[in-house]
Amino acid sequence: MIKTFIRERISWILFFFTIHLFMLFIAYIDESIPLSSILYIVFLSWIIFLVFFVFRYQKETKFYQKLKDEEDFFDSSTLSHPLRPFEKIVQRNLMHQLEQAKKDAMQTQLYVTQEKDELLAWIHEIKTPLTAMHLMIERLENQELKANLTFEWLRIHFLLDQQLHQKRIFFIENDMYIEHVELEPLIFTEIKTLQAWCMRKNIGFDLDLQTERVLSDSKWLAFIMRQLLTNAVKYSEESDVMIRSYEQHGQVYIEVKDSGRGISPQDMPRIFDKGFTSTTQHEDSRATGMGLYLAQKAAHALSIHIGVQSALSEGTTFTLAFPKSNDFADMKSM
Repeated sequence: MIKTFIRERISWILFFFTIHLFMLFIAYIDESIPLSSILYIVFLSWIIFLVFFVFRYQKETKFYQKLKDEEDFFDSSTLSHPLRPFEKIVQRNLMHQLEQAKKDAMQTQLYVTQEKDELLAWIHEIKTPLTAMHLMIERLENQELKANLTFEWLRIHFLLDQQLHQKRIFFIENDMYIEHVELEPLIFTEIKTLQAWCMRKNIGFDLDLQTERVLSDSKWLAFIMRQLLTNAVKYSEESDVMIRSYEQHGQVYIEVKDSGRGISPQDMPRIFDKGFTSTTQHEDSRATGMGLYLAQKAAHALSIHIGVQSALSEGTTFTLAFPKSNDFADMKSM
C-alpha cells in the first residue's frame, strides 16, 4: 500500500522537492541570502514533511486498505466508514453497484429456480406417456421388435432420470433421509429395470450380499447403483456382472464388477469429470458423460467413497465404501 500511496502523491512530492531546489538555487546565485540558513530551513521542512507524510499515509489509506482486504463485497456493513469527500464518492458508487448486483443476482436466482421447477415438472409429466408406452411395448408379440423398442425406451428412461437427478443434486442435502437400507430389494429393483437390455446382450448378475443392510439414503443410493449397473451392462457382452457386499473393519463395501472392455489408464483420472466420455472409444457419441459425474456428486453428499480398478479388455470394478456408523451423527441431523 505504501508504494501505491507514493505513486498517487508523486506529483505533490515532486512539487515540494522542486520548490526546495528552487530556494537553494536562489540562495546560491544571490550572495545576499545566506545559504546555510536556507539549508537549515530546507532540512526542517523535510523533517516536517516526512512527519506529515506518515500521518497522512495512515489516515488516508485506512479506507482503501479495507477495500483491498475485503472478501465479501455483498456485505456492506464490513466497509470502512468514509471520512473524506473522495472516499464518500467511492463508497456511494460502490453501494450503488452493490445494490444493483444484489438485484441482478436475485433475479437470476429466481429465473434459474423457475427454470428448474418447470423442467422438473416437464420430466414428471413426460413419465406418464413413457409409462403408457412401456405397457404398450409389453403387449407386443414380435419379440425382436419388442426388444428393440424396450432398449430405446430404456435409453429415454435413463436420460430423463439423469436429468431429474442432475437438477436435484444441488439441493441433495435437503433431500436426504438417512436410514437402514435393505440392499437386496434395492439392487433387485435396479436389475429388473435393466432386464430387457441384459437379455438382449446375454448378461447375467451374480449376487453375494454378505452384508444385507447399509446406513444411507435409499433414493440416492439407488441412483448411484443405477449408474454403476448401467455402465456395467453398457460396456459388457455375454458375461456376468458381480455384485458383492461385505463388511471390513466396521465399514461396509459394495463392489460392482464387470468383465467388459475396461477403462484406458489415460482416462482413469477423468472418468468422474462432468461430460467426459472416452478418449479411446470415439464411437461412444451417444454417451452423455453425466452418469459417473452425478454418481460421484451424490456419493460425496452421502460420505461414500467410490473407488475404481480397471484393465483394458478385462473389466472394471467399482467399490462403494460407506462411512462407519458413528460418522453419520451429523448426517442424521439434516
